[in-house]
Amino acid sequence: MSTLSIDRRDGVAVLTLCRPAKRNALDDATVLRVEEFFRKPGPDVRAVVLDAEGDHFSAGLDLGELTERSTEEALEHSLMWHRVFDTIEGGRVPVVAALKGAVIGGGLELAAAAHLRVAEPTAFYALPEGQRGLFVGGGGSVRVPRLIGAHRMADMMLTGRVLDAAEGQAVGLSHYLTEEGGARAKALELAERIAANAPLTNFAVLQALPRIAEASPAGGLLLESLMAAVAAGSADAQERMRAFLDGRAGKVTR
Repeated sequence: MSTLSIDRRDGVAVLTLCRPAKRNALDDATVLRVEEFFRKPGPDVRAVVLDAEGDHFSAGLDLGELTERSTEEALEHSLMWHRVFDTIEGGRVPVVAALKGAVIGGGLELAAAAHLRVAEPTAFYALPEGQRGLFVGGGGSVRVPRLIGAHRMADMMLTGRVLDAAEGQAVGLSHYLTEEGGARAKALELAERIAANAPLTNFAVLQALPRIAEASPAGGLLLESLMAAVAAGSADAQERMRAFLDGRAGKVTR
């Protein structure tokens, strides 16, 4: 059976991890299928929902594949995960992850590569690598501290601390917290809203905004000006502005 299903609907693709018996632990075949999709999502895909079958998002690396690798083999394996998750975070389509149950180890690293995260009350977060004699290898030491700070990640790794859904929301692991069973529906709602944006605006948010945040103030302001000019000059943006000025577009309300 396939370990990853793909459903396309009106500009949104839903990728679902399909290993519920393994709590959606990530084997290499699944990770490589994720990469295959994100390398060529198709011109009609304007947003992606990353979901999982069963009660858990992902319990992390499938330890059944954790053979006695040499140092060189372990390095190559980590670099492969980096390549795949970089393709998610640095791709052309925004990704919304729907989180529930276990979001552990490599599962948390996968979730952190998404651009938005929606969690159910059942979600819980952990980085148990420290208790297993390991270190994160899927980009977690870069992405997770950006969300919660290096000190909180150190606590999780050193002590085995588990954060529940409310704690994860409070520290920044999720953007939205839904009712039980509501993460997929909320993620789809957000993805559909994102897919309706001007493509150049989404491109700017995904590609320019992270670089602006890491740039010097002067460099960031210059990049912002250049990206603003590119976005505003598109035919799409000009039509949307005409619609607003003509009263054909809705105004922002609470």
